[in-house]
Amino acid sequence: MTKILAIETSCDETAAAVIENGQHIRSNVVASQIDIHRRYGGIFPEIASRQHILALTTVVQDAMTQAGADWNDLDAVAVTHGPGLAGSLLVGVNAAKGMALALDLPLIGVNHLEGHLYSNWLKTDDETPVPRFPSVCLIVSGGHTELVLIRGHLDYEVLGRTLDDAAGEAFDKVARLMGLGYPGGPAIQRAAQEGNPTAFDLPRARLRGTLDFSFSGLKTAVLRIVQRYTDKIQSPADTAVVQLPLRSLPVAHLAASFQMAVVDVLVEKTCQAAERFDAAEILISGGVSANTVLRREMIARADRPVRVPPLFLCTDNAAMIGAVAHHRFLAGQFADLDLDVIPNLRLG
Repeated sequence: MTKILAIETSCDETAAAVIENGQHIRSNVVASQIDIHRRYGGIFPEIASRQHILALTTVVQDAMTQAGADWNDLDAVAVTHGPGLAGSLLVGVNAAKGMALALDLPLIGVNHLEGHLYSNWLKTDDETPVPRFPSVCLIVSGGHTELVLIRGHLDYEVLGRTLDDAAGEAFDKVARLMGLGYPGGPAIQRAAQEGNPTAFDLPRARLRGTLDFSFSGLKTAVLRIVQRYTDKIQSPADTAVVQLPLRSLPVAHLAASFQMAVVDVLVEKTCQAAERFDAAEILISGGVSANTVLRREMIARADRPVRVPPLFLCTDNAAMIGAVAHHRFLAGQFADLDLDVIPNLRLG
């Protein structure tokens, strides 16, 4: 039995968790910075790192208290060391190093994207079976859109990734164009509820012959539509000069059409990958996996079981880092105290 304290500070969530045997969540504490960054329309990296410094001690203490754990109960300390914002990652990594050294515990470095994969292995009840191998997982978040083949624990192959914007990034940028605020994913989903997803004929970048993604063309197509309703936007690169409200813009229809264009490509590519590699299951993870249309369409169109984590495990959290760390602990894959952050760390 392993009990691991995990820390996650890759972006704008300060998180700590105590995970037992890689599946059981004894605690999972997250301090969000959304309200702070909302006023800037996106994440302000320097502010994010400062907030991690302010919040981390309390978050770790709360995680230990909620788990009913003593420091002597721990088998290891795990931490995200990439990818992410350099300043944010440094806060978590340095704190984890200090704790591992003081407690004479192994230190385990975890790839943030691995964490999203393993959010599907965390149990919220004793009845749910763990995923079967091989699985195809769609990681879809603010910074990443990747298709990953999981052959076994710690055995992955990236099948495709975005060539430009991640899906979540596209949601944020399009929401800003339409004046819907930050974060863009939930804002667009709310706006789309009253919209017609076929109202606008938006492009889908199929990228035939590959399992890669591209959303920049879709984003530009939305920009051109918005420009028809306002003369305040200067160029595709200058989205900050949008002056709102855009009173005549059919926001609900445009939001619904954009959302469906993104979902169509995500579902199509994932189903192709699952068929090509004869996956036993399809997994979805990352912040955008909370999108109800994506969940609905994937389940409806896939010809095999689809698994999605509960909402609280879709966004960044430390429980998923602890789930990965359990398997690295069993494999004896420990980090030295010179563990460094790798902001552009890749999976596989």
